[in-house]
This record gives sequence, structure tokens and C-alpha cells, in this order.
Amino acid sequence: QVQLVESGGGLVQPGGSLRLSCSASGSINKLAIMGWYRQGPGKQRELVATLTTLGATTYADSVRGRFSIYRDNAKNTIYLQMNMLRTEDTAIYFCNVRVPTINQDYWGQGTQVTVSS
Repeated sequence: QVQLVESGGGLVQPGGSLRLSCSASGSINKLAIMGWYRQGPGKQRELVATLTTLGATTYADSVRGRFSIYRDNAKNTIYLQMNMLRTEDTAIYFCNVRVPTINQDYWGQGTQVTVSS
């Protein structure tokens, strides 16, 4: 069992930066895919970025070059560094850890990011 707790959201002006954190309790399976998703107002949840335990990353086209996903193994924490934020990045951001091969799928409670002047 893995529990995920996000933090780091808040209000930021366009062009600003935020770093989201996802603290995981319990060990993360070596086959896990870690990711950040977001759900904007009136929109469906969408994938933002993923990270495998081998370090491979993927990004949504809308955030590539601005966002970075990485992990601190010692702290068992997954981060999302968000730079050059835009108003359209406003959303609730969710942390996810899943292991497709054994049908495990864990979610955090979400953290609100608001980009506004």
C-alpha cells in the first residue's frame, strides 16, 4: 500500500514558478510509473508528466520545456518543477503511482495551482 500526499500548490503570477511535492509512504515498486496529472476548471483530468524508476520521462506537449518531473529517492518524494507558468496551467494537480503489471494505482488528494495576475 502506498499513500501519496501532495504539497506546494498556491497562487502565482503568469511567468512565475512553483515546485510541487508528492511524499510517498511505503515503498514504490521498481516497476512503477510515477506521474503528475491535472484537472482544470470544467475539464477532464489530463496527464502532465511521468517518470519511471529507471529515469525515463514523458511530458504533455503543453508543458514540455517548462515543467520537469524528478524524484528524490532518499526522501521517497516525487517533484514537479513548474516554470514559466501560464493562466491555462491553473488546475488541481494530482500525484499518481501505478504498477500496471499488478493492477496497482494510487492517487494523492490533489493540490490547487492558480496562475493569475
